[in-house]
Amino acid sequence: MTTASDTARQAALLRTARQRQAARRGSASRTATAATRPGGPAPLSAAQRRMWLMDRLGGSGAAYHVPFATRVRGPFDVRALGRALSGLVRRHEVLRTRYGQRDGEPYQEVAAAAPVPVEVVAADGDLTGMLRQAAARPFDLAGGPVLRAFVVRHGAEDHTILLTLHHIAIDGGSLAVVARELGVLYGAALDGADTLAGELPGALSGPAPQYADFARREHAAADALENGLEFWLGRLAGARPVPLPAPAAGSGAPARRGAATLLAEPLPAAVLDGLRAVGREHRSTLFTVVLAAAYATLLEATGHADLVLGCASSHRDRAEIRDLVGLCVNTLPVRVDASGAEDFGSLLDRARDALLEAQQHRDVPFDLIVERLGAAARSTDGQPLVDVTADVLRAPTALDLPGLACEAVDVDLGTAKFGLGFYVEEDRGDDGPPRCLVQYDRARLDERTARRLLRGFADLLAAVAADPGHPLTRPHGTGHPEGTERPEGTAHPAESFLQDRPEVAEAVLLEVEGRRPLAYVVPSGAGALEPMRLRAALRSRLAPELVPAAVTVLDAMPRGADGAVDRTRLPGAPAAAAPAEAAGPRERAVLAAFAELLGRRPAPDADFFLLGGHSLLAVRLADRLRERLGLPLTGLDVMEHRSPRAIAALLDARDRERATALAAVRTAAPRGGRPSAARTGTVLVTGATGGVGAFVLRELAARGRPVRALVRPESAHLLAADGIEVAEGDLGDPDSLRAAAAGADAVIHAACTFTSPEVDLAAMRAVLDGWRQGSFVFVSSVDAYGQPPVTDVTEETPPAGPFTAYGRAKLDCERILLAAAGTGGRGGAAVVRVPIVWGPHARLRDQLRWGATGQFFQAARSGEPIELPARERGWYGAPWVHAGALARALVSCAERPAGGVVNAVGGHVDWRDFATELIRLLGGTGEVHATHAGTGADPAAETGPAGPDFLLHHRRRYHPSRALAAELAGRPGEDWRSVLAAMLEH
Repeated sequence: MTTASDTARQAALLRTARQRQAARRGSASRTATAATRPGGPAPLSAAQRRMWLMDRLGGSGAAYHVPFATRVRGPFDVRALGRALSGLVRRHEVLRTRYGQRDGEPYQEVAAAAPVPVEVVAADGDLTGMLRQAAARPFDLAGGPVLRAFVVRHGAEDHTILLTLHHIAIDGGSLAVVARELGVLYGAALDGADTLAGELPGALSGPAPQYADFARREHAAADALENGLEFWLGRLAGARPVPLPAPAAGSGAPARRGAATLLAEPLPAAVLDGLRAVGREHRSTLFTVVLAAAYATLLEATGHADLVLGCASSHRDRAEIRDLVGLCVNTLPVRVDASGAEDFGSLLDRARDALLEAQQHRDVPFDLIVERLGAAARSTDGQPLVDVTADVLRAPTALDLPGLACEAVDVDLGTAKFGLGFYVEEDRGDDGPPRCLVQYDRARLDERTARRLLRGFADLLAAVAADPGHPLTRPHGTGHPEGTERPEGTAHPAESFLQDRPEVAEAVLLEVEGRRPLAYVVPSGAGALEPMRLRAALRSRLAPELVPAAVTVLDAMPRGADGAVDRTRLPGAPAAAAPAEAAGPRERAVLAAFAELLGRRPAPDADFFLLGGHSLLAVRLADRLRERLGLPLTGLDVMEHRSPRAIAALLDARDRERATALAAVRTAAPRGGRPSAARTGTVLVTGATGGVGAFVLRELAARGRPVRALVRPESAHLLAADGIEVAEGDLGDPDSLRAAAAGADAVIHAACTFTSPEVDLAAMRAVLDGWRQGSFVFVSSVDAYGQPPVTDVTEETPPAGPFTAYGRAKLDCERILLAAAGTGGRGGAAVVRVPIVWGPHARLRDQLRWGATGQFFQAARSGEPIELPARERGWYGAPWVHAGALARALVSCAERPAGGVVNAVGGHVDWRDFATELIRLLGGTGEVHATHAGTGADPAAETGPAGPDFLLHHRRRYHPSRALAAELAGRPGEDWRSVLAAMLEH
C-alpha cells in the first residue's frame, strides 16, 4: 500500500535514482513569462472542446489517440529519452494539462511538471499487436497524463519507441515540433543536462508558445464570429449528409461504431504526376484534385449531385503558432453541387471555388456551426452532416535522435473519425510507391461496398490523370433503399430482419402512426444480444424512417389469454392502451430532464435534435439522468435513441437486466458450501477507478453482484457503459458520500487521498452517516500498526508509535468504523490491513515506477548500481499482496463479515531479490551492491522517519489472516516474480 510519505518524498526518490541533484536554472525567465499570462484555469479551444465532448459522450474508444512510433537502431539510451520527454512536457504545458468540469462546462488546468515514465518491454514477435495494444489504452482526461511513452526492445541496439498522445493535446502539425525538439533534448540529456529541472540547450532557450494562451485568445474573439457563422448557416441551408450506399445483403454482423478498416491500391507514379498537372491546369492543388475525385466517386455511387464533404483546416500558417504544440485544426464543410457538370474539369473548378470560399471562414468552429444548424446538421436517423472526408497524406513523421538511425513506424488502431474517407498518399518515404486508400467505419459500410468505392476512386484517378475532361458518370437509377416500399399485409422489414438474427428468438415491432416504431426482442442464447449493434445493423439496411427508435430486450413477450403477443403491455405502448399521463416514472424523469435543459417540455416522441439538442446537451442530459436514476447512460446513448420515450425504454431495459442479474444472485447456490447471507444486494465500491478498485469490480462481477461505484463526476462516463450503477462524488464532498452509501447492502471503502489525512477522516464519517444496513469493509494499511516492539505482527498485535500521518489516519478511521458497526441497523465491519499492492493495472504500475520502489525501478532501467544494506544487517524487504487476491479477500469479507481487523498479506519480498529480478526483466546492466554504512538493527532508528530507508524497510513480518487463507492463496501467475513481469509487460 502506498503511503502519504511515498508521495511527499517522490521527488527525492527520483533524484536518488538518478544519483544527481536537479539544477534549477532558467526558472526566473519562466516565472516572468508565466506572470504575464492570466492565472487560473483556461477555457478549452473549440477543437479541444470537441475532443472533450467525444470523450464524454462515450464510445469513441481509441479514435482520438495519436500514436507516434519510430524504429531506432544504434546505442539508444532509454534514460536519456525519459529526461528528454520530461523536458518536453515541462516546456509545453499542454502536454501536462488536465481537463476538469465546472457547472457543466469544461476547463483546462496545467499540472506540475513531473518525470515522464518510459515503459520498456521485450519484443515478443508481434510488434504490431504490442504497439496497437499500448496505443489503445484509454486516457483519463480529468486525471492525466495525455502522453505515454512505450519502448519495445528488439535487441541491444534495436528499439521501437512509441509515443501515444490524446488528440486534445496535439495535431499533425505538432508532431513535427515534438520530433524536432525531442531530438535536441535527447542530445542534451546524453550530455548530462537535467532537462526536467530546466537545463535546456541554446536552441530551446527561449520560452515556448503555450496552447492555453491560444485558447484564451480564441475564446476572447468568439463574439467576432457572427458574420462567419451567418455565412455557414446560409451556405449549408438544406444540405444533407452523404447518403452512403447500403451494405450488401449477407455482409455479417455489424461492427461497433468507429471500428474501421483501411483498404488500399497502388497508385503509379505517372498517375500522381498527371494529377498534379491537372491541378496546375485548373489553378488547384493536388489536395483539391483529390477532393474533387472523392465528389465524383460519390456522385457515381449515390446519384446525388449536392454533397458536403469535410476536410481539415489548420491555423499553422500564422507565424505566432508555427512552433505551438496543441490542437490547431478545424473541420471545414465543403459543399459542392455537381448539377450540370459534365466532365471532371468543370467539377474540379467548382470544388476549388467552394474550398477557397470555405477557407475564408475557417475560423468559425465547426461545432458552433453544427450547434446553430441544430437538427439540420443530421439526417432523420441521426447521421452527422459531415461524415465523409478526403485528404492527401504525406510521409509519416519520425523522431530524429542524434546517433541513431530512425525510421517511422505506422500504427493502425483500426478506428475512424468519419464514416468514410478517401485518401491519396503523396509520399510514403521508403515504404514503396504511393497508394490511393479508402477507410470506412464498419458500422456504416460493408467491405464489398467499400471495395467497390475504392475501385471506382482508383479508376477515376487514373482516368483523370490521363484526361481532365473525363466525363462524369451518374447511375441510371438510384432506386429505393431496402424496405422503403412494403406490400400491404407483409411484416415490417425491421421485424423481419430482427427475426432472422441468430441471437434473437422472437421479435415484435410496435408501430404507431406519426412516430418511428419501437422494436422488442427476446434473446435466443445463441450469442450476445446488444441493442446498439442491432440498431446499427438496421440503419445500414433500411430507410431511416423504418429504423426503430429503440430496440428493447425482454425476458419474454407479454401475452394474452390466447397466447398472442399483447402489444398494449409492451414498454412504451402508445396512449391507445392507456392515457398519456400514465407514462412510467422513468419516462417522466426523462421528460423532466429534457424540459430543464431544453427550456420546454417535449412530447414523448419528440426528437432530441429537432428540439435543439447537440453534443454538449447530450452529455449533460446523460449526466443528469445517470445521477437521478442510478442507471448507466452515456451521451452517445442519448444521441442514438433521441426521443424521451426511447431513452426511457433503454433505461427500463437496463434496469431489467440488473434486476435479472440480482435475482440470479439471490437464487444461486452458496459457493463452496459457505453461507451467502450478505449476497442479496448492491455493493458500494469507493475508489472504483483505482488499481485496487478495478480488481474489486472485476471480482464482484464474477460473483454476479450488482455494483454501485463512487466515481468523480469528470470520470463517471468511464464506468457508465459497463453496466455499473454510477454514484458521482468525491472524498471531499461529504454529501455525495452519504448519498452513495444510502441504500447499499454492503460497502467496500477503498478510496483514499494518500496525502490528506483530515480528508480521509471526514470521508469515513460521511460514508458511515449514509451506511444503514449490511456489511462494511475498510481497506486499511499495515502502517496502522505503527512500530510495535515485535518482529512478528499478527491481527492481535496492538498498534504502537511512532506513526506516519498516513498510518495514524488509517488507525483513526478504523476506530470510528468499528464503533459504528452493529448500531442503528448496521451489520458487521471488517478492517482489512494491506501492504504494498501489485497487479497489472495502470495505477499500480505507476506506483511501481514512481512510488516507494521508484528508486529501484529508475536505477534498474538506466543501468545504475542499486545500493542496499549488507546482509549482516538482516532481512531487508516488505510485505506485499496481489491485487486479485486482495479483491477476493475484500469481497469475501463483504459477504461474510469477519469482524474486527484482518491482515491481507500475500507474502514478503526481499529487496535484494526484487532489485535483481527487476534488472533481469528490464534487461539492465546495473548491479546490486551492499553498503556497510551503519550497524543499527533498525534502519528507521538511523535515518529517521523521513529517510528513504524507512519507506522501504519493514523489519517486521506480517502474518496473513487464517480466515482469509483460501482467498489469499496465490493462484497461477500471482507470485511476486510473475506479477512483476506482468506489470512491466503492459
